[in-house]
Amino acid sequence: MGRLFANMGWLLGGRGINAVLSLVYLALATRTLGTEGFGYFALIVALGQTVTGIANFQTWQFVVRWGANGEGPAEATGFAIALDLLSVAMGTVLAGLLVWTAQLWLPLPTELMWLTFGYCIVSLLSIRTTPTGLLRLRFKFGIATAAETVQPVIRAIGALLAVVFMPNVMGFILAWAASEVTVALALWIVAARTERIDLSKVSLTRIPQKHADAWRFVWSTNMSGSLTIASKQVMILLVGAFGGAALAGGFRVASQLGQALVTLAQAISKAILPELVHAKDDALAIARRMANIALVGGVIAVGVSLLFGRWGLELIAGEEFRVFYWAMVILSIAGAVELVGASLESLLVSAGRAGTAFLVRAVPTILALVFLDAAIDWNGAKGAAFAVLGSSSLAVVGFYVAILNLREIKLVVEPAETEPGEAPQKVAPPAE
Repeated sequence: MGRLFANMGWLLGGRGINAVLSLVYLALATRTLGTEGFGYFALIVALGQTVTGIANFQTWQFVVRWGANGEGPAEATGFAIALDLLSVAMGTVLAGLLVWTAQLWLPLPTELMWLTFGYCIVSLLSIRTTPTGLLRLRFKFGIATAAETVQPVIRAIGALLAVVFMPNVMGFILAWAASEVTVALALWIVAARTERIDLSKVSLTRIPQKHADAWRFVWSTNMSGSLTIASKQVMILLVGAFGGAALAGGFRVASQLGQALVTLAQAISKAILPELVHAKDDALAIARRMANIALVGGVIAVGVSLLFGRWGLELIAGEEFRVFYWAMVILSIAGAVELVGASLESLLVSAGRAGTAFLVRAVPTILALVFLDAAIDWNGAKGAAFAVLGSSSLAVVGFYVAILNLREIKLVVEPAETEPGEAPQKVAPPAE
């Protein structure tokens, strides 16, 4: 547990720096572009991240899972790089289709279409899950955090330059694109210094030949990652499609401030998965303890959002974004729910149940997207936020039920009374 908390400390420290700097560039972007202009910016970024999220494979999980064996990470890394190249090819085609049809469903001006396509391509070329996986495999969380800090720093500097030299949507998109490229380069450089990357091992066939379940695990984690994107980025796109650019911009601000907890949940998930893989016998106890800690943190964060959220919105984004206060509060509650569920989802993935985790996440996400139009008609941004909250709540309940029926994890129950020298009783979980 000591190493786990140390790793979480590095990740959360990096997230803390990111959070502070994100307030800087968020304030610069919203006050410079206004509600509608920031809405265009939010839609372009969301489209780029949607393309990357759908095409991208969660290769860091493959490196951690198959690189931890006695053979070392060379072949796992080669498989991950091959999948990254496949992601770029698939993503380019997807980006072309989405941007080509964007004017049929997104409120984006024609003159921004080439900028949107360019941002999608830069995002694809900046995929960095493989070097991140190498660093996590070797528990180099401090080095990874230092490299990832490049992104918010470049964004903040780029936002300042945009305000001075190019105070429009293009200026801020260029700043975001520069940050994607630099953080990817930083992670690849430090990963290569930590672990030798053998390009001769790049192959889509070697790992599947040794592990029969490889492709099932690959597609399950890819689809789970796509669902994570759908629950956030696709939601912003659809809010824009159903409610217009201004509503999309306001929802993006509310989401970034209110769902900062989701970023915290992702940090916990990334820190806990390598521990669960390396310590299967204690996996349930680790996950339970992390869920309890997350619950306390979530309650505190929601309270802060209620007390200071309106003031924070006005201070950072300006008076015109004040109307999104309650959407921000609802999204902060959704973030707290995700925070509790992060360790539960990692527990399922570490036990080889990535497919189960995907299904549990898929149904609530699809329901939220299906009912989003009706939710916006009912209560605007607050309705969309309630759709996110409902999706997160159903998913976490599903993770808990799935874990109760997971045979691979042994439940260790301390009896109320034991005879001297008697070992604690091990009780198998209920049959599925």
